[in-house]
Parts: sequence; C-alpha cells; structure tokens
Amino acid sequence: MAAAAAAASNPFPFPTRRPPDDTLFYAVYPLPLPTGLPPPALLASLQSLHLSLLSHLSPFLSSHLFHRDPFSLSLPADPASPCALCTSPPVPHLHGTLRFGDSLPDEWLAVSLLFTLTRDFPDIVARTWDSDGDFLLIEAAFALPRWLDPDTAPNRVFIFRGELHILPPSLFPETPSLEAALYAVYDDSVDTRASDAVQAAIQRRIAGMPERAAENLHTARVIVPAPVAKVLKEEPCLVARAVEGFYDRDIDTMKHAARMNKFLKGPGGEGVEMVRTSVWMTRAMYAQLMQQSFQAPRGYPMPKREEGPDKWMEAELGMKIACGFEMMYQERRHEVEEGKGSTLEVYRKNLEAMGCFEGLLPGSKEYKRVMEEALQYYKSSSLFSRTREILSAPVHRIDEILAMPYSAEDFQGINLPLSDDDSWLCNGEDELNAELHERQKEIEEYEALKKHTKSQKQNVSSSSSSQPTEFNLGEITESMQEFVRKMSSFEGAEVPANREDMESVDLDVNQFFKAMESVLGKASQEKAGNDTETDRKSSSSDMDFDDSDYDNDSAEEAGDKDMDDCFMESYSDALNQELSKTSIKETFSRAPHNTSNEGPSNAADSDGELAPVDVDLNLVESFLDSYSSQQGLPGPASNLLGLMGVKVPAPDGKKT
Repeated sequence: MAAAAAAASNPFPFPTRRPPDDTLFYAVYPLPLPTGLPPPALLASLQSLHLSLLSHLSPFLSSHLFHRDPFSLSLPADPASPCALCTSPPVPHLHGTLRFGDSLPDEWLAVSLLFTLTRDFPDIVARTWDSDGDFLLIEAAFALPRWLDPDTAPNRVFIFRGELHILPPSLFPETPSLEAALYAVYDDSVDTRASDAVQAAIQRRIAGMPERAAENLHTARVIVPAPVAKVLKEEPCLVARAVEGFYDRDIDTMKHAARMNKFLKGPGGEGVEMVRTSVWMTRAMYAQLMQQSFQAPRGYPMPKREEGPDKWMEAELGMKIACGFEMMYQERRHEVEEGKGSTLEVYRKNLEAMGCFEGLLPGSKEYKRVMEEALQYYKSSSLFSRTREILSAPVHRIDEILAMPYSAEDFQGINLPLSDDDSWLCNGEDELNAELHERQKEIEEYEALKKHTKSQKQNVSSSSSSQPTEFNLGEITESMQEFVRKMSSFEGAEVPANREDMESVDLDVNQFFKAMESVLGKASQEKAGNDTETDRKSSSSDMDFDDSDYDNDSAEEAGDKDMDDCFMESYSDALNQELSKTSIKETFSRAPHNTSNEGPSNAADSDGELAPVDVDLNLVESFLDSYSSQQGLPGPASNLLGLMGVKVPAPDGKKT
C-alpha cells in the first residue's frame, strides 16, 4: 500500500535534466515534521496536507491562466529518500516547479500563493528559489544585514505564517541543516523574523496578489478555424501551448504550419469554416503574438484589408494562434511519451513497477482493495492537477475534443466581450521609468539612512572629544589597533568607521601571561625580579598570577619547559647580537629607557643590548612620512587613514 501511494503521489515525474533558467522551485514542509512514522502513516499525512492545500487554492487556480505552467504541488516519489528536485535530505515535504517563461508576474504570483498558504495554514513552512538562488533576498537587497550573502544564505530563508524569516548567525554560526533550520523557525521562543524593512520590500512586490493577478490577463477577439475555436472553448488553458509553439518556432516546425493538416482541414480533407471567438491570455502571450511579423501560410483564408483594420487584426491574431496550435500539435504527436494516453495509464504502470500487486492475483479481493485505496487518492488529487495533465499531454486532449460533434453554427449568435485595450503595449517606457524610479527611490532611502547613521556617529564622536578640530597623532595608532582587531578573511578586512562603535576585546590577563611565560621562559621572570621597587609594585598591581596552576605541573612538563626556556634565551641572545652588527637598529625609533632620574639613556644600554622599539611611534612616523610624500595627492596613506576616519592636515597647513 505504501508503494501504491507513492506512485499515486508522483503521476508527473520531474525531469532529471537541468531545468531552464525561467523556472521557479518551491517546497512546503509540515511542522512539526512527521518523522519517525511508518511509511504508510507518513504518506497518509502528506496526502492529507496535499489535498487540503490544493482545495484551498482551487477557487483561484481554476479561474486563472498562467503563461507556461500552472501552480501545483505534488508529493516526492519517495518521502523517505533524498529529494532530487529540492536537492535536500529526506525531510517530509511537498514540492513543485513553475516555468514562468517571459511572464515574470507569474513568478511573483506563485510567491504570493506561498505567502497565502503559510498565513492560512500556520503549521507549514515554505521556501522558494530559482536559478539565481534565494531571489527574495535580491528584492530586499537594500535592507539585508551585511553578513547575509549567497554563501551564507542556504537553509536560512523561509516563509512562515505569511512573513519572511531569516536565521541569524548568532543562532547558527555555520550553515544549519534543513531539519534544524525548520525547527528553529517553528520555535516561537526563537526570533527569526526578518526586519520590517525586509518585510516591506517583499510585500511591495506581492501587494494585492493573488487578486491583482487578473491585471496580467488580456482578452481579445480573434477569427480562427472552427477546430481551433472548439479547442479554445473546451480548454482555454491550451492557448499557452499554442503561443509557445508559435513563439519558439523554427524551420522544421514551420513546415507543419505550411500544410495545416490538423486544424484547417476536416476529417475527410475538406476545408473548415472560419469563426469569430474570444480568447484570453497573459499579457506576455499577447505581446509575443503581436510583436512578431508572420505571413499567413498559402491557402490560409485571410480577409481583405479593405474590410477594415479591426477585422484584419482579429484574423491575423487568430492566424498566429492557429499556426501555433498546428506546430505544437504535430511536434508533440511525434513524442512517444506524450502520445501514450492519460496519466491514469502511467499511474497504473507505476503501481505494477513498484511491486504494489506482488503476490496478488488480478481480480482477487486483496488486489481490488489495494487498487481501490490507491485510486481513491489519485482521483482526488487529479481533480486539481487536471490543468497540468492537459498541458503536459495536449495531443491526447485535443484529439478527444475534436472527436466530439461540433459545427461553425455553434459559434454564431454569441455576444462576445470586446477586446481589451492594448495601449499598454506602447506604455512600456512609462512602466520601465516607473520601475526605475521606484528602484532609485529605494537607493536614495538607503543612502539617506546610511548618511544619517554616519552623521549620528560623527556627532557622538565630536561630542566626546574635547578638541574636535585638533588633529591627534594618537588617533592613528588607536585606529590601526582597532583595524587589526577587526574581522578579516581572504575576501578582505573590515575597516572601522567609528571607534565609538568598536566592541571591546575580552582578554584573560592570567591566561595571556601564562602563555607568554611558556614561550619566554623563567629567565624573563628572573630579569624582571631585578627591576626597581617601583617596577615590582606596578607589576604586582597589574598582573595577578595563580601559583597553584604551576604547582600541579608534572616533572615531564617541567623538563620540556626548561628546554624551551634555554632555546628561547639562546635564540634571543643570538638575534640581538646579530642585529647589533647591522644598521637596522638605526631605522627604528626607540622608547626612552630611564636608568636613573637624570634623563633618558642612549639607544643602547651599557650591556650593548638594543633598547625597546616604540611600535606606536614608528607607526605614526611611517604614516606621516608616506602622507607627506604624497604632496596632497591621493595615495595609500591618505586612503587608509580616511577609511579609518582619521583626518590628517595637509603638509603645508592648508585644508585638503
């Protein structure tokens, strides 16, 4: 039974080849995840959710036309195995794809449906992506936190209860597993809701949907052959495949349009009558038909231009639709998988291939019971997937429709709605400018907020300084130290914009000096013990060692430590001796070293050892020398100092 249900859940298997770029992927996860259930119970749970979601959307889906593929959900072939479509581990879910083609509004319509489902069903979580990845983040790019990028986004972006949720790095420093991420989103005690700015950016794009989706549809009167009118009357959704066949035509498919054997000739080869009917399509479909020049095939009945521009336009538009039907039908007819019949036949073969009837005699009571239970779900789900079935196997459905009795009189005397105004075709520039204006407004708001934040930081910095206009050399060393403490990686380093916002560095003094002692050895302690009484007092007040940590060391560790001490002491002596013979010591500024109260000593003390180098002083001198050599022109020193917020006066004393 489990295998039978699995076959029923996937009557439309997804192709394994790489899908086109104009494809939206989405997945819906029930929460809490129904893990640990036996396969029959798990499938029953997913099937119940599947029917509930499709029933909720059916009023809208049954009355809306999509450009390429309709919105639909299906169960994976095996919920207990990794999903190839979602490239995810075996997490119970429903999934789907929507090929939107050139109609970008269809993609955002599908997104709005996911937001609607998660709002109306509070115990489900959805995620969606396309060839660009988490494209919802692209829409909210100006409101995203700095840490979020394509590398850190996987398994962090979800739709839950009608809002976007983003898992922060404080919750998951590394990329979280899908299951852990879903539980974090569902946990009310964890705040994963995206900021209001991010929510507003997404809501601006889907505002008014799905109700506003009707604005993307266009109704037009056309003159077409009677077989085409019959197909459009029975299955209006098939116009999507006709427009696709016309728009994607090539030399080979145009040969079918030149003959028009299916839609311009009757069963006995006789001609068919032309009738007027009304067709509705997406605006993208209408534009694809109207914006292409196409000469009618030889023998195709077209009115004379003297009969009026309106009639000519209706006939020309109908001719393109009819040729599209012909090219699509003849191409699909040669595809074996499209001509085998309905998905019910495919479904039954899947049942047999998966071993649902293994050991059962056809016609037996148990055989009928398994078939009945499996078909019950299929019949329920097929009511909502009928449009997808028709679009995936149009040849079979067209043959069924044209086998029905019909005539041209069926389309006469009908009050057809007027064609919609197509002035929007010429308003593309206005719409583009409006969209660009909206984007420019977002950029300006982002820059204004950034400028305001920077101004506030500068005000805080200036108010905290006693002499805000006076240049302080200490700023260079402070900024450089902050820069070193900032995060850095192979992608670059962060430059502190304001030192007031810097996070303090937590330093365990005891552990730091213990580590230093293990490297420098006891010799440094003995030398420090010979310092003046003032130094001893200062040392005892600033550094508090815990001797008990050293009393517990083993003899082996003490021996290793003595060897390290001897090596470091010998290495330091050799290095100092080597440096004393060179001129390198003359290139550094040395810190004053008072041996008495009379004044500073020379660069080297009486033992010939080098006096300590003042790192901060050398840093400032190097920066100022480099800045001075630029002579007021841009250079590395001024650029780096500017990034760190340090203003250095010009060498000549003028303002720069």
